[in-house]
Amino acid sequence: MKTKDIAILGLLIALAFVLSYVEYLLPINIGIPGAKIGLANIVTLVAIYKIGYKRAFALSLIRVLLVALTFSNMAMAMYSAAGALLSFIAMLIGKSTKKLSITGVSVLGGVFHNIGQIMVAMVLMETRELVFYLPILIVIGTVSGVIIGILSGMICSRIKVAF
Repeated sequence: MKTKDIAILGLLIALAFVLSYVEYLLPINIGIPGAKIGLANIVTLVAIYKIGYKRAFALSLIRVLLVALTFSNMAMAMYSAAGALLSFIAMLIGKSTKKLSITGVSVLGGVFHNIGQIMVAMVLMETRELVFYLPILIVIGTVSGVIIGILSGMICSRIKVAF
């Protein structure tokens, strides 16, 4: 990677980290533990579309690691990592079909993030009953995905390719 590429990736990681911190500070409580909009996913989604999946994956991985080390514990880090990985894979598949808009890809990411977290929670807590929590999380993931997708689409239409 060139120096410029490293600098831009570093800036994107910092932006995603700051957005994660802002969301951590906002006491949005809708009665569902762990439910949030996922502001940092704007950076990941824009990165997928503007700098490619390899660099976007590195950005996502580093952000999850930094946030886990800064704001959470090991269990939360496992939930976040599983959600981020499954979400990233779903978004790549959705984008590669060329049938979904950026908002559709974002919705896939939001829904699969929650599916990944529920899967880890079911294993860690050794209970299958958490699957009943999934319909609520799918609705939340869909709404969050639409919001993040619209914002990401607006950003993508206004910026040039960085790399």
